[in-house]
Amino acid sequence: MDSDKLKKLVGNFKKRNMEVKYFECLEDVKSCILDTVPIESTIGIGHSATLQKMDITNLLLERGNFVYDKELAKNRDESRELKRKALTTDWYITGSNAISVDGRIVNVDHTGNRVAAITYGPDKVIIVVGKNKIADTVDEAIKRVKNVACPTNAKRAGYNPPCVTLNRCVDCIGVCNILSIIGGQTDNNRIKVFIVNEECGF
Repeated sequence: MDSDKLKKLVGNFKKRNMEVKYFECLEDVKSCILDTVPIESTIGIGHSATLQKMDITNLLLERGNFVYDKELAKNRDESRELKRKALTTDWYITGSNAISVDGRIVNVDHTGNRVAAITYGPDKVIIVVGKNKIADTVDEAIKRVKNVACPTNAKRAGYNPPCVTLNRCVDCIGVCNILSIIGGQTDNNRIKVFIVNEECGF
């Protein structure tokens, strides 16, 4: 990633009370998460292809953390309960659909559990973001989310809205229900954005 762009991004997030760390690879991110999050902490996981690639849920479970990840559920009721418990954990780890160099985090959710936890609830939040998720402005970030991330995620989840075929947003109803733009935090460094110099997720 261009060093000047990264410096600008870090500065803009810092102004908004959010911390940014930069890593060359996911292995380094994994090590940092395991070093940063205490073993006695409860952890919520927001569904993310990037986190699945890191296998972070199993690593945290194996070392003794209590982890609430809907992917561990055996049925819909259990999934709903795990998502609810994740809202009040010590730490919440997830990915993001996009971030902007001007210091904003942009996500679209189907049910809203992920954006709810990022916004309020867990004491600390780690968001892992590949370099492919970085846009210069919040408007470009929203455009990326709607036209790149949403069609891919809808298809992965088994939905078939028009964007899956058209590869662009047509502002349909029922799948992309909640657009979240986080432009700052009251609690200094509650949100930590871990940027990876790899293309990760959608």
